[in-house]
Order: sequence, then C-alpha cells, then structure tokens
Amino acid sequence: MSFAATASARAQPSMLVRLFARQELALLVCLILVLAFFSFTVENFFSVRNLTNVLGQASLPLIAGIGCAIVFISGEVDISIGSLLATIALPLIIVMNDTNSLWLGVSCALLFGLIIGMVNGYLTAYAGINSLIMTLGTMFIMRGGVYLYTGQRAIPDDASLDSFIALSDGRLFNTIPYSAVIAIVLLAAFAYMMRHRPFGRQIYAVGGNQEVARLAGYDVRRVKFICFIISSLLATVAGIILAARVGSAQHTAGLNFEFQVVAATVLGGVSLAGGIGSLTGMALGVLILQFLSNGLRGLGLPTEWQLVITGMIIIAAVAFDEAKRRRANGG
Repeated sequence: MSFAATASARAQPSMLVRLFARQELALLVCLILVLAFFSFTVENFFSVRNLTNVLGQASLPLIAGIGCAIVFISGEVDISIGSLLATIALPLIIVMNDTNSLWLGVSCALLFGLIIGMVNGYLTAYAGINSLIMTLGTMFIMRGGVYLYTGQRAIPDDASLDSFIALSDGRLFNTIPYSAVIAIVLLAAFAYMMRHRPFGRQIYAVGGNQEVARLAGYDVRRVKFICFIISSLLATVAGIILAARVGSAQHTAGLNFEFQVVAATVLGGVSLAGGIGSLTGMALGVLILQFLSNGLRGLGLPTEWQLVITGMIIIAAVAFDEAKRRRANGG
C-alpha cells in the first residue's frame, strides 16, 4: 500500500464516528439501547400497554417541544410554556363549565395562548427585549396570576364532557392514546414545514445568521414573532390535554414542565445558539427521557436519582454537541 493510500485510510473516520456524526441516527441508536436494556431488567417494560402509556405521557412534552425547538432554531428561547399550561386551563374549564361547550372552551384557551405568544413575540422581536428575560417574566406573571385567581385551589371540570375526557382516556383502536395521535400528527406537519416549506428555511436562516438572513431579504423580526406564536399555541394544545387528564384547572399544572421540554430539546440536538437541529431529533430526545424515566421507575429507583441521571445525560449531550461543533469548525 502506498503512503498516500495509507494516509487517506488514516484520515477516514471510523464507522462509529460517522454514525454519531449524524445526530438523529445516534439518538435512534441510544433510544434502542434504552429500550433493550430495560426490556431485560424491568418486568413488562416492553408490553404493549406500557409502551403506549409512555407514548401518552410523552405526548405533552412532544407537542410543546415542537414549538420550543422552533423558537430555539430561530435563535431565541421560550421558557414560559410551563406556566402557560396552568394559565390556559382557567378559561378552558371556566367556559366549559358555564356553556357546556368543548369548542367554546378550547377556542378561549387557544385565543389566550395566541395573545401570550403575540406578547412574547412582539416584545422580543420588535421591542428588542432579550427572549430569556422576556419569557422568564411572563412565566412568573402567569404563574402568580393563576395562584391569585384560584387561591391555590383546583377548579374542577363540572361539565364532564365525553369529548373532553376522551382527550385523556380515549385510544385509537383501543391501543394508542389520542394525545399521542395528536402529537404525531403535529410533529409530522411541522417537520414537513421545517424541511420543505420556505418559512422553515427562513427560520433556519434567521437562527444561523440574522444579518445574512436580512441581506437575503428575510423579515427577521416577523419570523421570530411567528415562532413565538407557534410555541404558545402548541403549549396551549398540550395544556388542554393536561387539563383533560387531571380533570381540572390546577395552579401547579405544568410546574417545571418548561425545563423538561428544554432538556429533551437540547438532548435532541437543537442548538441553543440557533440555526441547528431538527424536530425529529427533538422527538427522539423526548422519547429517550420518557422511556428512561419509566424504566428507572420500574427498577424502583427514587425520583431524586432519576433527576440526577437525567441531568447528567443532558450535560453529556450538550458537551458532545459542543465538541462536535468545534471539531467541524476546526477548533
């Protein structure tokens, strides 16, 4: 073998390195390993009932994670989604109790979510307020408002509409939770938008380099404004399903939910710096954390240790992503 051929062979990365260079494939392998490990160590872990239950539990962070990932890719942050889950439950439950109409309740909830998204988006994109500070503020305002209005007491769903209850208990073909079906449909629709529609390309361009995107003729502020609206509306959908699940509007609903979603999004390879990531990766990140939590619970591990292990995995994922990015940039 010639010297040039030897040097070329040495320069070629190994199959393992090439595998993990593809973020989504690496996440899929990690998910399979998690499933395989707990299938052998936890009784009934791989049963249809347990798998579909986990899918139902994953539906809320998956739906909200779509919006969170889109905002991250645009170069901004939205951590108000947890408090929004608790807030939109108020008009939802109150209107349903007063009118006995699911559609009026859902419409009011979506309208409120739209308003919050417009406030976050306008003050961030047009007024220039840092998105972390902006959404941190709305997070506290909404949570405090819910505490004041409810007096820290749950408002029960007295209407008990079958269609509303079905959002929590209903299953497609008596197997797959409706909430999981909703999550999958929304994921497919927005993944298509991000990959194949002009607005999706604009989001990546804005998150990657705002100045270049502006020179290319993109309305940077409009793109970011719409991203915040998408995030709030999707969080509202998750909040509606959560309210159906607990059967009330609770002041503690969605507490720390934003961190669960951000963790899955970052684990899924969505860059905090913007312009990098995919909704498929985010979805795999959600599933990894959900199945990991379910498996650790099946092993009888205390919740405190579950949090510690999850935190270590997230830090490792971010460190791996940063190392890969530096290597790609020649750093």
